Amino acid sequence: MDTYTTVKNRLLKLLDEKNMSIHKLAIESAVAPSTIKNILYGKSQNPGIVTIKMLCDGFGISIVEFFNTEAFLNLEQEIK
Repeated sequence: MDTYTTVKNRLLKLLDEKNMSIHKLAIESAVAPSTIKNILYGKSQNPGIVTIKMLCDGFGISIVEFFNTEAFLNLEQEIK
């Protein structure tokens, strides 16, 4: 799985786990709903680390918790 898909899947999982809508996450994280939708629907395939950190803040988790998953630990090298 590539990094973009892993980030997108993690966001979707956290939205489900925290029972949050995109709108609620946007309010909690101060990230525009359009930015979140662009990440989730593939228009933005390279979200910046600051954006990811802000989303983590909105979820109430640390950036370490965001990336500390089996999926991220097993990512293949992007450049081959």
